[in-house]
Amino acid sequence: MISPQPFNFDKKFVRIIQTHATGLVAFEFAMGEPELFVELLMSQAAFDEFCVSHGVTPTQGHLAQAPNTDTQEWDWSLRAAREQQIRHGNKG
Repeated sequence: MISPQPFNFDKKFVRIIQTHATGLVAFEFAMGEPELFVELLMSQAAFDEFCVSHGVTPTQGHLAQAPNTDTQEWDWSLRAAREQQIRHGNKG
């Protein structure tokens, strides 16, 4: 039997989702596992400081998602939900 790997708080991930014309940076941040992330929005200066203080190098694109399985229906983000709502013309 394979023992699960301990959660490693030293592994940190940042992916820039979008840089707004207003100077805000939308990004995903994860610790330990790239699949477990939060979406954050900060000014460019605050984002740069955040990356330095957490020792991460930003990259582009979304963090890893769950593989194509039955559990993938739980793999969503607020950004994806909002874009889905906009695409289908639902007004919330």
